[in-house]
Amino acid sequence: MLNGFKDFILRGNVISMAIGLAVGAAFTAVVTGFSTAFITPLIGLATGSVGDFSTAEFAVRGAIFPYGKFLAAAIAFMITAAVLYFCVVVPMAKVQNRFTKEEEVDIKAALRDCPRCFSAIPAVASRCAHCTSEVEPDPEAVSLAKLPVQR
Repeated sequence: MLNGFKDFILRGNVISMAIGLAVGAAFTAVVTGFSTAFITPLIGLATGSVGDFSTAEFAVRGAIFPYGKFLAAAIAFMITAAVLYFCVVVPMAKVQNRFTKEEEVDIKAALRDCPRCFSAIPAVASRCAHCTSEVEPDPEAVSLAKLPVQR
């Protein structure tokens, strides 16, 4: 039983996930600090509050609602999401697109029925293999197969 646990812990994806969580927590702390130190006071000045609005609150029948803390957390989340999207997701998508190969089209895979004998023939065929009648190739299949247009 302990050997199975050891194998699970030493598996590469568990270690990578743990490192990712640690780096994510550190990154979140940096973004929260940036938001608290710079963004929140700037928004407070723009809205007429005195500097930091994260302490803003209102009360209803003695219940206190600290909406400023929620706004500060929402701003920190938006900054974190934007930085991760523009600095991690977009560059990784570009790298993946650069290294992905274009799928080859199998010109015989797309089938259609012959209009004369109703046998299955390739969509790019100009003659039926069963009844030998001439048929018009499917223009979409011809363009996907990058074949010249036959007239």
